[in-house]
Amino acid sequence: MNMKRIVILGAAESGVGAAALAKKEGFDVFVTDMGKIKPHYKEMLDQRNIPWEEGQHTEELILNADEIIKSPGIPETAPMVKKVKAAGIPIISEIEFAGRYTHSKMICITGSNGKTTTTSLIYHIFKKAGYDVGLAGNIGNSLALQVAEEPHEYYVIELSSFQLDNMYDFRANIAVLLNITPDHLDRYDNSMQNYTDAKMRIIQNQTKDDAFVFWNDDPVITRELEKYHIESRMCPFSIIEKEGMIGYIADGEYHIERPTPFNMEQEALSLTGIHNMYNSLAAGITADISGISNDVIRESLSDFQGVEHRLEYVCTVHGVRFVNDSKATNVDACWYALESMTQPTILILGGLDKGNDYNQIKDLVLKKCKALVYLGANNSKLHAFFDQLGLPVRDTASMKDCVTACYELATPGDTVLLSPCCASFDLFKNMEDRGEQFKELARGL
Repeated sequence: MNMKRIVILGAAESGVGAAALAKKEGFDVFVTDMGKIKPHYKEMLDQRNIPWEEGQHTEELILNADEIIKSPGIPETAPMVKKVKAAGIPIISEIEFAGRYTHSKMICITGSNGKTTTTSLIYHIFKKAGYDVGLAGNIGNSLALQVAEEPHEYYVIELSSFQLDNMYDFRANIAVLLNITPDHLDRYDNSMQNYTDAKMRIIQNQTKDDAFVFWNDDPVITRELEKYHIESRMCPFSIIEKEGMIGYIADGEYHIERPTPFNMEQEALSLTGIHNMYNSLAAGITADISGISNDVIRESLSDFQGVEHRLEYVCTVHGVRFVNDSKATNVDACWYALESMTQPTILILGGLDKGNDYNQIKDLVLKKCKALVYLGANNSKLHAFFDQLGLPVRDTASMKDCVTACYELATPGDTVLLSPCCASFDLFKNMEDRGEQFKELARGL
């Protein structure tokens, strides 16, 4: 009997983690990446004697695989992925693979917006409660690497739709679905239903012993739920009190009804803005279901520091506040950011457009913004939509020019908000790079 061969496409966090676990479990492993592999990841592969290649995909070393683990960043339309499919080789995600080798409790969070904040907050509560917990998925270290080399009793996992696409037998003990709004439609044949179906995969394989925490006011979620026979315990939340809700906000109070009743003053929550009420409710309910005490939940919800690049306060220069929301890579995220602004705002928009419809934020832009600064390799779509609103606009193609333009337009008492609605890959390495440059230049004014 030959050793089963696993080939991994993409050698970043998830790919290298999957390789380490596959090697440990005795597979014949090969890692291949069309781009350059970061030195740190090469070192990890070499230490574990795992063969790899970069800058190419050698077909004869790939199409002999029994199974392929694909990085979530590689689209289904990539030539190599098409060849793998034509050859009938199964493609799975790193999370699916890791799930086969652990019986730990899986707490999985998805949604178009709020995933990272909610995942980080749940992790913060579990750590504070003294639980043995790992952070994985889109943030933290890869799940596969932790399962292989530093296993935990609980995993809190942020899942993107791309990760869910290639998950089949994986089971979430607690599934959290925050919202479903248009995002990444370029990867789903511009079909909202295809994207929605991917998100709904978070509840597949759940049993009556599991729980499903979801935002009850999302019209897409409520419509979808009618199509599914759900076995798990339904835990709906809303920001208004109504029948059947497990969690809600009422009269300035944050409430969880069950399993253990809990309440605290809304004022005491460390996260502010309407969108963060949903995130805080989802996290609190998840902790309550997991048996964490009211005292720990209360303390954690009031001292959580928030997430970098998500409405992150940077500095104030001559009375002008700078706020970094580089993580806002879709229109809905920008809507939440604008909704929470209390000062006249200079909004930075632009980047790689994913099929955005800007009508969603038009009214808020008119209400909250005093000027717009476009930051992108191609700003024509922004000009076509926003120029007609009659606000001052500036056109920039580098972060340096962008921050300078914002500062020139601002007067004391204004806020400069980087909440670009778009992906960052036209001018930056990633959204973190975009946020770091913004912070550095703002602090240097």
